[in-house]
Amino acid sequence: MYPLFRFAKEMVKFRNAPPLAITDAHVSTHICWPWDLDPWIELNNGRTLTLYDLGRIPMAQRSGLIPILRDRKWGITVAGSSVRYRRRIRAFDRFTMISRVAGWDHRFIYMDQSMWRGADCCNQVLIRSAVTGAGGIVPPPEVMAALGARPDSPPLPDWIAAWVEADALRPWPPQVPPDAKAHLPG
Repeated sequence: MYPLFRFAKEMVKFRNAPPLAITDAHVSTHICWPWDLDPWIELNNGRTLTLYDLGRIPMAQRSGLIPILRDRKWGITVAGSSVRYRRRIRAFDRFTMISRVAGWDHRFIYMDQSMWRGADCCNQVLIRSAVTGAGGIVPPPEVMAALGARPDSPPLPDWIAAWVEADALRPWPPQVPPDAKAHLPG
């Protein structure tokens, strides 16, 4: 189940926080609750991705993006992600989440988020997101102009640029293995 109460708490907690520039970091603290756990009594990998919403959405609110989305009837969606897990987060562990926009290109906005227990980074996600409108994807320079920010992105770090390039080579739709085709409907 989506953590609606935690989401509401984060939005209330940061409702009067100072505004952020589009590339400023949003820092929040969280607790790993028993319902976030997998059978190995650690933060479930799928739940990790859901909890990252608790950083991205308040960050978007503080940067002024949420009101613009509402006013222009735009939406925002995750269009891809890459996650790296390195340290366990266990039941009742308190962790810090850092969320920031790293940059954008002609179609997507790239967000870098990480979860920390003290000085140890537990995991990190790169999110590729798209702002969408009635005509499809809204170009990020148009979104930035609506925010009053520079339309040109800061340079993407090399590792993000390499991921963008590598992901463009990935076939879509994916190839279905011959032994699996019989199990697809139609």
